Amino acid sequence: MSPPPPPKGDEGLIEFYNSFKDMFEFFCKNTTIHGTIRLVCSSSNKMKTAFWTLLFLASFGMLYWQFALLFSQYWTYPVIMTMSVHSEPKMFPAITLCNLDPFDQVSEKLAQLDKMAEEAIAYLYDYKPSIFSSRYKKGISIKDFPKSRLDNRNSSSFQLNHDITLVKLREPDSGSRRKHFKVGFKLCNATGGNCFYKAYSSGVDTIQEWYRFHYMNIMSQLPFIINISSHEEQIENLVFSCRYDGESCRDSDYIHFHHPSYGTCYTFNSAGTDVFWKATKPGISYGLSLILKAEQNDHLPLLSTVAGVQVMIHNHNQTPFLEHEWFDIRPGIVTNIGIRQDEVHRLGENYGKCTVAGEDVNVKLLYNSSYTLQACLHSCFQHKMVERCGCGYFYYPLPPGAEYCNYNKHPGWGHCFYQLYNRLVDHHLSCFSRCPKPCWESWYKLSAGTSKWPSTNSQVEDRANTDTQSNIAKVNIFYQQLNYQSVDESPVYTTNLLLSNMGSQWSLWFGSSVLSVVEMFELLFDITVLSLILCYRRFKAKKTLKMAQSPTISSVSLTLENYRMWFFLGLYSECPWQLPSPHKILS
Repeated sequence: MSPPPPPKGDEGLIEFYNSFKDMFEFFCKNTTIHGTIRLVCSSSNKMKTAFWTLLFLASFGMLYWQFALLFSQYWTYPVIMTMSVHSEPKMFPAITLCNLDPFDQVSEKLAQLDKMAEEAIAYLYDYKPSIFSSRYKKGISIKDFPKSRLDNRNSSSFQLNHDITLVKLREPDSGSRRKHFKVGFKLCNATGGNCFYKAYSSGVDTIQEWYRFHYMNIMSQLPFIINISSHEEQIENLVFSCRYDGESCRDSDYIHFHHPSYGTCYTFNSAGTDVFWKATKPGISYGLSLILKAEQNDHLPLLSTVAGVQVMIHNHNQTPFLEHEWFDIRPGIVTNIGIRQDEVHRLGENYGKCTVAGEDVNVKLLYNSSYTLQACLHSCFQHKMVERCGCGYFYYPLPPGAEYCNYNKHPGWGHCFYQLYNRLVDHHLSCFSRCPKPCWESWYKLSAGTSKWPSTNSQVEDRANTDTQSNIAKVNIFYQQLNYQSVDESPVYTTNLLLSNMGSQWSLWFGSSVLSVVEMFELLFDITVLSLILCYRRFKAKKTLKMAQSPTISSVSLTLENYRMWFFLGLYSECPWQLPSPHKILS
């Protein structure tokens, strides 16, 4: 009969390992991570155990190196562009026309400026131009505006600055017999202590810039936007005929404004909400057809060197920046302009800076229109101009309480303006960083074709026949096709894709799953708990040993003292005059 098994102790609710070795062996034998069992199954073969240990550590290092690469790519927030094509009826874009014939509100000062230009050109090139003539018959004089419209400015007190004139600038000697020179004009600060010459490689460009600089000083005496009276008569002087989708345009289809360089401008379909301008079919017959007056008898020759009509196609409720995106319609031809629309949707936030409606942009827009990058840049520059130069640039709207620059009142504004503008162009101002792109943006791709018009056998409208063929032009603007391309940004690495790639790397190097990750955390937890338990046992053992040793020493010492006292008292009572011998004490 076999002996009975030894009695088992009661099993606790939580049982833990006795040592790190037991814990490690249990983990290696029971985990779902591949290869770990090789670390403990070959205890008799130390070489094999060392090999698998190195292989396990190398795989572990490669895994987390791949993790670092994944996270570094994820935190750069890369995007991919996805292009899709849509086809649906669309609203016709806004069309802005300008006659390139600025009104001469201050004809006397402009006549003086033309005389300055004649004298400067004659001095520089020994040539007297014939482009300047008496061209102010239809110009609106300053006296034609009410005093309230002039913003209480006294234009008669303004005087042209004859010190800012065109001069020859010698170029460095290049060894050629022919002497070369540039044309420029001198600009100084308010004190005159800091000056530079504004010059371009082309003399024509320099003369135009010099003329424009004086022109801005003259026009700064008037309001920025001038409402022209007799609204219908003005557009009839530019547009002889207007038809859209086979129907005549209406008076409510356009608005007008005055641009200081490009003259009187008209914008058709500016709001983009009228169903009349809904484009349902592509082609010339279903677009906008205009017959325009393109003569330029009373233009400013050095401010606008082309003859014709300037056209810009843009989005609705946006300010048309004619100096950036425009094309000319020449007289005597028909211009067919086919348009296609593209859209882009940006992600924003971590994937790139953009704004939805401009409300979160740290620049106060000066234009009464929807947010665009150009409107933000112009507004930012105007704020900087007012802040640093003390006045505003005439081509841009003014902030509240500011005034436009003129060298009678602000002698050094030109010096300040050109230096500030160069800093803007070189991206040294903060405007480009403060003005993000819109998160949704639309633009139009244009393709144009021209031909002589009208032909000798064709008939034009009666109103157009009153002018010579060289003074009229026709333009057809239409959708080439209604389908449009939409470019959408999407993240390269989403959270799901990142986790998927991490799982793939984990499976590649360890051949495990999410539960294996939990087992790793469990191992770390067990190591922490076991370390705390062992530390606590060691601390408790030291404390117990100290308490056990301290009372024993005190008791022995006390016993010896008592024995000595009793011994000497006993001896003294028996024979107080004689000390006992050692043998008696021992007995």
